[in-house]
Amino acid sequence: MIPSRGLPNHQALTQLAKQFPELDVPSIEACLTFLDTTAEVYQAFDAHFARYNLSMGKFTLLIQLFTASDKGLTPSEFAERSGVTRATITGLLDGLEKEDLVKRQPYPEDRRRLTIVLTDKGRELISKMLPDHFCRTTNMMSNLTATEKKTFIKLLAKLSAGTSAMRDI
Repeated sequence: MIPSRGLPNHQALTQLAKQFPELDVPSIEACLTFLDTTAEVYQAFDAHFARYNLSMGKFTLLIQLFTASDKGLTPSEFAERSGVTRATITGLLDGLEKEDLVKRQPYPEDRRRLTIVLTDKGRELISKMLPDHFCRTTNMMSNLTATEKKTFIKLLAKLSAGTSAMRDI
């Protein structure tokens, strides 16, 4: 079922398919529903992270540090793990440092490099936040059975494998 947020409904897609025979109505409906749901999930996460004055990007860096060794992580390690540019990481780290949630310090084996570590305030924030975060995430997924969650993960992996069709020239 296609949500009604201005997206074409089944009837409109069926009409388009008459004009464009390559249009597979179930594929388009599934994709549009996925995109609409993804937007809703992002909005929900944005609202959740806002409770803690964080963005998804900042939370991602904090959780990476929380689960990393006491040596912390380098900016390039963050970029590699997150799949974003070092410039993006630098901007996020600047904000987290201003909020006294992380600090930059010399890398233990090479003082020319920097490592990022959580401050006490950052560790306290993430420790306070995680129980609520995990409960809300569990509740968001609670309409799916354990089997459906496993199937969902497999289906998302299949969808991910097809994304090159949108990128390839």
